[in-house]
This record gives sequence, C-alpha cells and structure tokens, in this order.
Amino acid sequence: MNALQRIRIEQLLGDRVTAVKSVGGGYSPAARWRIELDSGKTAFVKIGVTAHTVDALRSESDAYHQLRAPFLPRLLAWEDDVAAPILVLEDLGEAYWPPPWNPELVSEVRATLRAVHDTRAKLRPFAELHGSFNDGWQQVAADPAPFLALGLAGSAWLESALPLLVRASAQVRTEGNELCHLDVRSDNLCRASRGVVLIDWNFACIGNGALDTGFWLPSLAAEGGPLPEETLPSEPEIAACVSGFFAARAGLPAIPDAPKVRYVQLEQLKPALLWAARALGLPLPQAAAR
Repeated sequence: MNALQRIRIEQLLGDRVTAVKSVGGGYSPAARWRIELDSGKTAFVKIGVTAHTVDALRSESDAYHQLRAPFLPRLLAWEDDVAAPILVLEDLGEAYWPPPWNPELVSEVRATLRAVHDTRAKLRPFAELHGSFNDGWQQVAADPAPFLALGLAGSAWLESALPLLVRASAQVRTEGNELCHLDVRSDNLCRASRGVVLIDWNFACIGNGALDTGFWLPSLAAEGGPLPEETLPSEPEIAACVSGFFAARAGLPAIPDAPKVRYVQLEQLKPALLWAARALGLPLPQAAAR
C-alpha cells in the first residue's frame, strides 16, 4: 500500500491506519489488505490495479450498494477512481473459511444460497452481463484440442458423448428472477458469527438460482464434500452446462492477469465431468475418475 492509497483510506474512514497486512489468495491481481485502525477496528481493503480489476470492483460495489443482507460483507466505504478504486469491507479474517467441509456447513451454505436466490434486486440480468454459459460443449466440439490436451478423456469418449452433452447443455435456462452470486467457492465464502457470508460479488446478476448452485458443486466435491447430484438431483442439463463451461476453458492458455484461474477451472472440471457423465448415463471418462 503506497502513501497516497493510505491517505485516501484514512479520509474515507475518518480514522488513521496503524497497521497494514497484505492478504493473499484471490485469482486476480487486485491489491488486498487487512488494515488496523487507530480506533482499534479492522477492515479489509481491495484496490483495483488493472482495467479488468477496476471494472470488477465497480460491479462488486454496485452489488453492495443495492443489497443489505447477512450473507454479504458489510460495506464500510467506496471511492471510485479511473485507475484505482477503493473498496473497504468488514474484516472477516477471524471467520471460518473451508475446507475442510462438514455436513453442517454444507447445509448452512445451501440454506444461504436459498436466501440469496429468494432476494429480489435490480441488478442486470444474466444474459446482459455474462452472455451464454451453456455453449461450452459447442466450443469444445469446434476445437477439441485444448480439452483433449488435459488428458481427462480420450477422443473416442468425446466423440460419442458430445452430441448428448451439447444437446443437454443447450436446454439450460439462464434467465430467471433470482439473485445469483455465480462464483460460489470455498475461497469466496466463510462462516462468520452471524452465519455464512459470501464475498466477491462482481459476477452478481439476476438469473436462474439452480445454475448458481450448480457452479458451486464441483468445487465442493473436489474438496471432499458430497457429490453434486446429492444437492441437485435430476439436473442433467445443469451438469452438462457446468462441465461444458469448464471444459471449454480449463485447457486454454493462462490468463496474464489471473494465472491461477486455469488450474482452478481444471480442478472443478474433473468432478463436473463425472457429474455430467453420471447424470446423462454416459460412460465415465476413466482419466477423470482417477
């Protein structure tokens, strides 16, 4: 944190910053700090440093300004800026951040997602913000090499499975009237004293809540949680859509501003691919099952 940023934060909060600690994690280059204040309070600060992180921070700020609920972190301050907007949130560093998971916490997150999806807000619709999420397997069909290079399935399996995967994924409904977070993973949620809190709301939109839940489930399974179909039974279309999203992206070149993203997508693709195969009655791709 440079001197100018420190001054801006002190002016926003009306309090002197006495200590600063860099916070790791996250998959973008946005700067993150936990700060201690002269008043004895603490806070979490995020500052945009690239065009992408500036836009993401503005989107996240929009969600916090529109929504007030226990499942969001408390917004302490916001200052827009062309190059370096500042977002200040409550400090959740003392909360429990999974993994490991246990059945109680899984149930709490499921209940929280129901509360999220029951919340009405005037955010932009899914299609306007994100376009189509259900054409991943079509992208793989057009260029299978990046997916096949991952070694999770062979060309024979892909050739036989693609027609069903493409057809099922295309049937997913993305529109709806439910608030969606769309980036639910263990690094974006914690259990605080008031319950489960979701962070990083820059993808938030209005759409299909079941799809929002579906995108959480592969990462949950990868971290020792239940199989996706235990939470979303009889949802083969969502399984196809989610697996297709990761299948179309995990094998692509690394993103310069977010080099860890492809690895995370690969770790989610493995359980998502098995989920889709089970849900659609396809043979399991043996490499993904290992």
